[in-house]
Amino acid sequence: MNTLDDPQLQTVLQRLHAAAADDAARWAARREQQAIGQLPQDEGLVRMGEFYLAVSPDEGRLLYLLARATRARRMVEFGASYGVSTLYLGAAARDNGGHLVTTEAHPDKCRALRANLAQAGLADCVTLREGDALQTLADRTEPVDLLLLDGWKSLYLPLLQLLRPRLGEGALVLADNVDHAAAQDYVAAVRAPDSGFLTHLMGDLSVSVCL
Repeated sequence: MNTLDDPQLQTVLQRLHAAAADDAARWAARREQQAIGQLPQDEGLVRMGEFYLAVSPDEGRLLYLLARATRARRMVEFGASYGVSTLYLGAAARDNGGHLVTTEAHPDKCRALRANLAQAGLADCVTLREGDALQTLADRTEPVDLLLLDGWKSLYLPLLQLLRPRLGEGALVLADNVDHAAAQDYVAAVRAPDSGFLTHLMGDLSVSVCL
């Protein structure tokens, strides 16, 4: 079974990837507005709603392949945005007979994500927890087979520490954009000799296996 090639899902993914391709122009416009004082330098949550911050098609397929290869059934995602990575992992969850719990704090993005999941036919495979992930995931009691960290970089390490008791041997932890300064404490933690993880960096993606 390969849900990733389902025409219904592919239609939504193609639309989202096309919209995400304009993020570079959005960033340029944002920097120009900041330079002339029309926007504050602080990139607060409420001012980030226009950015998709999405994985590329190749990165998305890699997420799907890793989830399928490890037969991950209980997956958690931090930072769904408009749901590009969510759709790739949701497809893997369906094909593995599992479920994905994803998180997003921006209200507008949550509304769009729910619509995207419904249009892609994956609403039954994905649960969205809206709000601060440190709070919405605090009551997680089930094991986690795969964890994707792809939100605010300063929260990568706190979220890993929160969910560490749920990660069993062989669980996969993926963290995107770890070249960001705010993610360096996370990188140092998962690469430490006594971390309990085997970690490899692939560009700006950190891939860790729980030992």
